[in-house]
Order: sequence, then structure tokens, then C-alpha cells
Amino acid sequence: MDLANKISSVLSSLFSKEQNHLIMNNVSKVLSLEKSLKILQKYQIHVPKSKFAKTLQYAINYAKQIGYPVAIKVVSSSITHKTDVGGVQLNIRNEMELKSAYQTLLKNAKRKAPKTKVDGVLVQNMIDGGLEIIIGCKSDEQFGHVIMFGLGGIFTEVFNDVAFRIAPINKQDAESMIREIKGYKILQGYRGIKYDIASLTKILLNTSKLLEKNPRIKEIDINPVVVLSKDAIAVDSRIVFE
Repeated sequence: MDLANKISSVLSSLFSKEQNHLIMNNVSKVLSLEKSLKILQKYQIHVPKSKFAKTLQYAINYAKQIGYPVAIKVVSSSITHKTDVGGVQLNIRNEMELKSAYQTLLKNAKRKAPKTKVDGVLVQNMIDGGLEIIIGCKSDEQFGHVIMFGLGGIFTEVFNDVAFRIAPINKQDAESMIREIKGYKILQGYRGIKYDIASLTKILLNTSKLLEKNPRIKEIDINPVVVLSKDAIAVDSRIVFE
């Protein structure tokens, strides 16, 4: 195995489920989704319209302000992986569906995490269409901050189609990361659909800037980033500080 492959293997292991479990057991501060998205927004990373609702009535009011369809996501200081507890409800088209989705979300959280205190939900406008991307970062004693980029879903989970770079990165690094993955052909254009690669490049660069300005960040998980024909939006995020 040559040096480049050895480094890639080490970096890949940082993002394994086993390593993630170890890291999460030793963190001192996991930011809420709302706070994580606000930090991303501060670094010019586009995010959906979002509002925290501590009750169903607040969620109904905010959904009217944001405009349907919406998504709701559980907010709890002790839940770091919302989908694992059924804490995400999508494509809610009206108030009746919102009431049902809200109750379903709370029941799921109570059943799968019975000792967890739910603070409320985050109401977001739905981002329709697009292609899901994952951008991550982990802090390593040897390499420092390592940035990961790949297509979401099956491409990451089954094919491990991801690229890594040690931060900080420049525009050339970001563009090469995007071109490096096998799914790049899909980003270039598939069945007449082309995606905004320039916006993905900006997110990678702004993530690198975020890491430079905040060296105490231990982990960032921006998943998914939904890339459209003329934009790329960070729909969900988790930021962990040492």
C-alpha cells in the first residue's frame, strides 16, 4: 500500500461508526440543530428557514409563517442522531398533517429513548428535489481537522464513495475532492439535470474557514446538504466542541 492509500485508510477510519461512537461518548458539548445551523449560516453556508417550537401550537404558528410544506425534527440535548429515534418527519403539507406528525415524533422519541427529555421541535421549510450530499469533519491527533465529502445515501453507506482532505483547504482542493468521487458524473449532469457544483465548492471552503476560526471543534456532520441546479443547502447539521 503506497503512502497516499495509507493516509486515505487512516482518514476513512476516523468516520467509521465505531470511531464515531467512541468520540460521542467523550464529548463535552454537542450543539443543538438550531445552534449548529446558525453557525453554518454565519459562515455563509445556506440553510433552510428554521424556527424552534417548544409546543405544538408554536409549531403550527411557525409553519404558517414559514409556509408549507415543512419538516419537523426533534430537539433534545441527549439525542444526537434524530433519525435513529424516529425524530424526523418530512413533507408535512398542512396543519392536520403537522398535528399528526408532531404526535408521531413524540411517541417515537418516548418509545426509543424513554429517559430522554424532549425540548421541542425544529420547524423547517422543505427543500424539494435535489441530490443529497454529505460533508463531515473530524479532529485527529495526527492530522488535525480532516474534511470528508461524498454523495449521500447508498453512495456513502454501501460504496464508501467519499473523498478526504486535511484542513485547511483551498479552492483547488475543494474542486478536486468533488471530482474525485465516482458520483461526480451524476453531479455533472444526469438525465438532463445538472447540479450546482460551484455552490458545493463554496460550502467546502466555508467549512474549512469555520474549522480554522474554531480549533476546538471536534466534529461536524452536515448531512444532508441538498444540492440543486442553482444552490446547495445544508438541511441538517451537528457540531461537536471539545
